[in-house]
Amino acid sequence: MTFISKVACATGLLALAACASSSTTAGGAPSPVAAVPSPDPRIGLRAGTMDAAHRVVVEPAAEAAWNVRLMSNTPSSEKFAGVTNSDLAFSGKYAIQGNYNGYQVWDISNPVKPVLATAYLCPASQSDVSVYGNLLFVSGEGLSGRTDCGAQGVPDTVSAVRLRGIRIFDVSDITNPKYLTNVQTCRGSHTHTVVSDKNDKDNVYIYVSGSAGVRSPSELPGCLSGGIDDPKSARFRIEVIKVPLAHPERAAIVSSPRIFNDLTAPVVHGEAALDVAAQAKEVAAAPGRGGVRPAPSGPNQCHDITVYPAMGLAGGACGGYGLLLDISDVAHPMRVAAVADSNFSYWHSATFSNDGTKLLFSDEWGGGGAPRCRATDKMEWGADAIFTISTARTLTFQSYYKMPAAQTALENCVAHNGSLIPIPGRDVMVQAWYQGGISVFDWTDAAQPKEIAFFDRGPVDANRMGNAGSWSVYWYNGVMVSSEIGRGLDIFELQPSAFVSRNEIDAAKTVVFAKLNAQEQQMFVWPPSFALARAYLDQLERSSGLAADEVAGTRTALAGAEKQAGAARKAALTQLATQLHRDALRATDQEKMHTLASAVGDLANAQP
Repeated sequence: MTFISKVACATGLLALAACASSSTTAGGAPSPVAAVPSPDPRIGLRAGTMDAAHRVVVEPAAEAAWNVRLMSNTPSSEKFAGVTNSDLAFSGKYAIQGNYNGYQVWDISNPVKPVLATAYLCPASQSDVSVYGNLLFVSGEGLSGRTDCGAQGVPDTVSAVRLRGIRIFDVSDITNPKYLTNVQTCRGSHTHTVVSDKNDKDNVYIYVSGSAGVRSPSELPGCLSGGIDDPKSARFRIEVIKVPLAHPERAAIVSSPRIFNDLTAPVVHGEAALDVAAQAKEVAAAPGRGGVRPAPSGPNQCHDITVYPAMGLAGGACGGYGLLLDISDVAHPMRVAAVADSNFSYWHSATFSNDGTKLLFSDEWGGGGAPRCRATDKMEWGADAIFTISTARTLTFQSYYKMPAAQTALENCVAHNGSLIPIPGRDVMVQAWYQGGISVFDWTDAAQPKEIAFFDRGPVDANRMGNAGSWSVYWYNGVMVSSEIGRGLDIFELQPSAFVSRNEIDAAKTVVFAKLNAQEQQMFVWPPSFALARAYLDQLERSSGLAADEVAGTRTALAGAEKQAGAARKAALTQLATQLHRDALRATDQEKMHTLASAVGDLANAQP
């Protein structure tokens, strides 16, 4: 039995694609079995990579794809080749890709052939990027970043030229960015989150998550490394920066919410057996290097915060806890719930369901540089944890999801950044797993997430752990864009399958954003379209929520209405909507039937 079968089918821990089946496609014709190919093609892929010029320097890595198509792979430009690519933001036709040497801007209007618009050299770790209007924000946390964007580093222990915080650029002309200013923080900015406030149109806010040690007050006055009881401590808080849109050069910290008060150290799991054995060998080989680790304390920083302004909520992945925050007062977020999980090692990021009733947290066990998807690693470790959110704003655990194909000991692999795909009526997410590739999974049923598509490459190096894999992958205006740490920029297309119909994909493509920062989650709203109505009909067929003859009759009625125009089309759609609302009373899935009927009615009213 394969690794995926052992985990998914035998234990029942995750309801994965390998255990599912389906008999019809969206059009009613026989469909392929809805299962991961067996044996799983991701297992045993050949290692390899390419250089910046896309010349093969070793045999290129083998690839495995299921229900997705790789549209393009574009290597990093010259000054960024061989340097870690990090996170992504989007504005119009551009994808902005962070890199430890700065950032690159790609024109992805033709996703088959992205074009480099600019490459801005400005080294810092980890160059997390976000965009708002004509402003670009870039994180810096390490000790070598400079306020002047120089590449020579900062050799001094204390220096006035060190940058640890947020850089702000004017990208009115995105091909020629202008560095405006920076906002320094005591712990730097590992990541950050742009937050818009519907009640404050003159400013935009930034939540800064810094995970480094507190810098010397000689370098930045006011930076003190006190305990939880010290109100002046730069630990146990996040920073909130206010950016005046008319004068972004005046950006400054306006609050430092202490959202960690009263949280104790959570229980965490130990190391995997393979890692315990490896550590024992290291200690034996170098006596004196081991020792007892200090007792853990409660969290004192967040790795990442995802805000959902439409719901007035944020999900904070904060060390040993997952936090639910009230952000109705954007400048002063408040903790309303906290959860811990002994299966989690390092709460890394968060994603809300579109309706705000569920919250998914990811666990970056091993910090992103370790192989945590080996056949011997527990499926609950380095995974996603899915919670439901009650009306009282409490969190209740439902299940775990982990990319299910075993990876080698030479592939860093663990849960990382992803986003929802706007498939109507469902919660489907695409997520990066470093050298585990990308995984698309459905978590509409919070208790039974299942994989429905994937893409993976073999290890970047056949002999040692290499620096590669998907750092983040996000759906943006019809495609999935991935920042490949070592291989450049990947763009994927989701393919129709037994899990997702062509109509569902077409409906997803009608959701178009002017910009996207994945950590400022936007609510999906689908404009009226025939694709939307047919997507709901496909879902009713897939779930047997409507009798087969009624599905066929509705398809025929929609096709007939689409061939008409003006008043005749509106009358046909209005009549169909009324009939569907009546039919819902005897349908197996009445709620989805009413949703379909409403979509048809909206389409009728949208006709000129």
